[in-house]
Amino acid sequence: MLITVLTSQKAPAAAAVLVGKNVAIVLGSYGSGVSIAASETFKNAGVAAMGITCTNPNVTAGNDHYFRICFLDPFQGTVLANFAAKELGAKKAYCLGELGNEYDQGLISYFTEAFKAAGGTVISDSFPTNNSDFTTYINKAKSEGCDVFFCPVSIAYSTQIVAQAATKDVSFAILGSDTLDDNMVLDAAKGTDIKLYVSTFYAEGGNADFDAGIKEYINTNADAKTANGGNDTISAVTAMGYDAYFVAIEAIKAANSTDPGAIKTALPTVKYTGVSGDIAFDDIGDAKRDTAYIKTADNDNAAWKFVTQQSAK
Repeated sequence: MLITVLTSQKAPAAAAVLVGKNVAIVLGSYGSGVSIAASETFKNAGVAAMGITCTNPNVTAGNDHYFRICFLDPFQGTVLANFAAKELGAKKAYCLGELGNEYDQGLISYFTEAFKAAGGTVISDSFPTNNSDFTTYINKAKSEGCDVFFCPVSIAYSTQIVAQAATKDVSFAILGSDTLDDNMVLDAAKGTDIKLYVSTFYAEGGNADFDAGIKEYINTNADAKTANGGNDTISAVTAMGYDAYFVAIEAIKAANSTDPGAIKTALPTVKYTGVSGDIAFDDIGDAKRDTAYIKTADNDNAAWKFVTQQSAK
């Protein structure tokens, strides 16, 4: 039995429900915090979990039951810093994250280390939870002459940052992590002069057959189209969820069993070529990934445009 776990603020309770249903393997979560919170429940039950887009190193560290198919935050932070320095020619970066948010602050730390190593300078600030007015931070980045505004924050915060920055006649580029790869963020940039770049796990156009199938599904299902932001743009999390499902199927085949213990033992041996690329696991359970996709917002057409594949080197 396969059940996919989506985000929940009550991760341990949700994890217990899945364990109680005798699942063979768990897919999820998309978020690192949720995955970490649910981890102990899966560990105690002997059930393997496979993260989809949870990028915090602590998800798999010391956990032989947790795997993931995405790249990690140290890699992503370095990729974004290199892109800012080498491709955008940035010399000064402004970094903003939610106070106490492990994902935000971790990525800012990794970005800062790599950006300084590339010869740049960094200014960092944190905002309180539930903040909705980002004008002070935007004005500071503008007055300090920053070339990029790095904000690896949630969708709710990033849409506000993009919309508010668009009213301030800023010249800096807004740089975001995988959390900003969302249609709502794209919609916030629509019709503006904001230069928005994000790192992500998959870019539309990477697999023509997959893209066509997903678009057909979205365009023939009103609920799916509404949930997708009212358009048929393919997000990276869709591709990653698709790949995670088939990796799980391969693990069940390799185990020749639906027993959770057998699947957990078989999962490290699985190799699978998905729409997001080749997938295999290292000794920690992390996916072996060496590049990320960089996309930019086409603000006239409210669409993502592929820019480049960027490595951490």
